[in-house]
Amino acid sequence: MFQSIKCKIQNFGRFLSNIMMPNISIFIAWGIMSALFAPLGWKPNTVLAELISPMIFYLLPILIGYTGGRIIGGERGGIIGSITTIGMIANTKIPMLLGGMVAGILGGWIIKNFDSLVKDKIKNGFEMLVNNFSISIIGILLTIISFFFIGPYIEWISTSIGYLLKIIIHYNLLPFIAIIIEPAKIFFLNNTINHGIFSPLGLQDILDNKNSIFFLIESNPGPGLGVLLACFFLGKDKSSKSAGGAAIIQFLGGVHEVYFPYVLMNPKFLLSLILGSMTNIFILVCFQGGLIGAVSPGSILAILAMTKKDFYCINIFSIFASFIISFLTSIILLKFIDDKNKKFFKSSKKVVNSSWLDDYGDKPDCFFKNINTIAVACDAGMGSSAIGASILRKKIRKKNLTYIAISNVSIHSIPKNIDMVITHKNLTSRAKEYAPHSKHISLVNFLDNMFYDFLVDKLIENKNVDNNQKSINKNNIDEQDQLKTLFRLSKDNIFLNQYAENKEQAIKIVGKYLVDQGYVKNDYIDAMLEREKITSTWLGEHIALPHGTIKSKDAILKTGIVFCQFPKGVRFGDNINDIAYLVIGIAAKNNEHIMVVSKITNALDNQEIIHKLSKTKHVEDVLSYLNI
Repeated sequence: MFQSIKCKIQNFGRFLSNIMMPNISIFIAWGIMSALFAPLGWKPNTVLAELISPMIFYLLPILIGYTGGRIIGGERGGIIGSITTIGMIANTKIPMLLGGMVAGILGGWIIKNFDSLVKDKIKNGFEMLVNNFSISIIGILLTIISFFFIGPYIEWISTSIGYLLKIIIHYNLLPFIAIIIEPAKIFFLNNTINHGIFSPLGLQDILDNKNSIFFLIESNPGPGLGVLLACFFLGKDKSSKSAGGAAIIQFLGGVHEVYFPYVLMNPKFLLSLILGSMTNIFILVCFQGGLIGAVSPGSILAILAMTKKDFYCINIFSIFASFIISFLTSIILLKFIDDKNKKFFKSSKKVVNSSWLDDYGDKPDCFFKNINTIAVACDAGMGSSAIGASILRKKIRKKNLTYIAISNVSIHSIPKNIDMVITHKNLTSRAKEYAPHSKHISLVNFLDNMFYDFLVDKLIENKNVDNNQKSINKNNIDEQDQLKTLFRLSKDNIFLNQYAENKEQAIKIVGKYLVDQGYVKNDYIDAMLEREKITSTWLGEHIALPHGTIKSKDAILKTGIVFCQFPKGVRFGDNINDIAYLVIGIAAKNNEHIMVVSKITNALDNQEIIHKLSKTKHVEDVLSYLNI
């Protein structure tokens, strides 16, 4: 029962966070403009200050309404959500952030159900007419309803909450909210609290004040920094060594999730976090500190950027004081507790290094076979998962396991056909809902290098092939010759001087050549595009290896590869500099693709060779380097 309620709360919180997170940059832009051009800003400007109010009263609510509607009802839901939000804005005097959420959810739900109702019932040729007029008519009705009813009701609720908070602040009770916030953060509800609750409250509060305390409650890095540095200085096992790096990531990078494992390993640290957070809130209340906009991520740099002139001393003092209280409390918990409780760091070694070893160390080899895609997931997909994916990706590349694609995603964005999912143990149950057929590994610490070494070793031991065929049988010369023949390029497989505007176009070109060579059916091209959506086939070093999904094996007629050169380059990776000049299409039955990838990466392990092949105009150059 409790687990079900907890899951529903997390899902709802995640939904609110998903609405707010894509629009955080608007918060930041509005905050910076306020800090610069408002009457009390660094560079007051009455003309440019006119831009500040429309951003928070019109742009942000409409974007929130669009995002909420799009999540539920796609693009049509987003449009309806935006139209509905206008009705609320026109008849209220406060920023309709909460109204935008309601409008998006309502509009998206209605248009989604309408589309389901009329599906397959529209006569040919009338689709565009019905689509356009349905949005217009439903939009008008919802706008009128939001104008007369929903908007004023939400304004009344927001005003009531504002009065309640003023009473709480007046009687100095606000610091006690830390008793709820800090434990909730540890269970990965930090984004929900910050962007789903405090950001709307902060924007309403800032209309009456110079800044808002609500922007600096959840985002304060001080308490977490205190716990991490206490572990770093007093920790006696290997896990404590990572606390120093985690402290830098948390304080400067704003990724608060990195200290969650240390608290989960020793729940007594919750006391440190609560006392530190209460200190921060108490000082902000007494001296009327706060920020002028939402902070994401919760970095000290972002906090300073959102601090108004003349408030730097107050905000820095509140953060420093919260850090000192959390740090001293953590030291007391670690150094001066009795010997029985002092076993924390001894037992934490088992939690960090042995918990996954106990669970996965004795797993059968099949658990680590057929792993071509790995997703490292966290709640938002941008913090701890990005760090974990980066660590694993480096170790994967170092061991030349280039056929394994690593990505970091949010829990709700895990592809259903991903081979393996790595996430925090508190999030694994949610991850399994989105990827029920994947192999799941639970972590306590995303910075646990020993785990990643263990995983890489296991993947090396089980190279996605049967134990009896981990490598080509060196004694079987006939088998070697067969494989060499199978993967040998000919002039017909090499296509120089190709051009594509994007990777989708490049994949279609490569796929067409695979079809023309008789390696695959036409359906395989769609599977290649689908595979690229799951995780990029960008290898690095200006090489991409597009191929189909596992389900597309029926579309493969025989194993083969085609080599395509794109002298002007095609962006394949996530970064702007991830340009591929060599795009090699793969079609392989069974597990033969591993042999193909291994052969290619071994041949292209020299940057000079890659550079030459990306510029050459002679097919013979490609043959000389790849047919080895």
